[in-house]
Amino acid sequence: MTVPTLMQNHQRKTYVTQLHKVYNELNQALLQYQTDKNALNIKEAGLTSNEACGEFLNKYFKVVTDCGDTQTPCFASSYKKMSGVSSSFHCSKNCVSLASGAAVEMYYGGYPFDAGQVIRIAVDINGAKGPNVFGRDAFTMFLYPNGIIDDLVSDKSLLPPFSKEAREGQYVNCTNSVSGAFHGCFGYILNDNWEMNY
Repeated sequence: MTVPTLMQNHQRKTYVTQLHKVYNELNQALLQYQTDKNALNIKEAGLTSNEACGEFLNKYFKVVTDCGDTQTPCFASSYKKMSGVSSSFHCSKNCVSLASGAAVEMYYGGYPFDAGQVIRIAVDINGAKGPNVFGRDAFTMFLYPNGIIDDLVSDKSLLPPFSKEAREGQYVNCTNSVSGAFHGCFGYILNDNWEMNY
């Protein structure tokens, strides 16, 4: 193996390790949130608005900067996709920087499923630092009404955990040249047992 290949592999492992850490912290915080509210699920606990998402982030995470509805300085001012095209991602609600260096957005609304609204969670594992590419250091995850975090799928009658096929069917959104579709890589990483094999 060449030195550049080794460095690239190391960087990918670092990205995935940091993503996994944020994912685990989110899951732990969601369980604590439900316990604190004596609720059976996130809807019953009251995670049903952008205001509630903001309160959740500020109460259960070490937020060092609350950017509110503004993308910078928590997130970079612009993002690209792995194909090289600019992404139309814009952090528009509950944009925060965590003590770990990660930037997180929780956006409620815009993703109606049969079981209820799905919350988009955008994560840049190293904040505004580069490379600012979806599928490398930036990812979108989705919190479903049943409390499970997974990728976005097109069949709105489903609830996660999703099948390998359903997740892989969305991977094209992460790699194509459509600027408005920037999900799909997170599901691929879940399928590959927390490895970035793309």
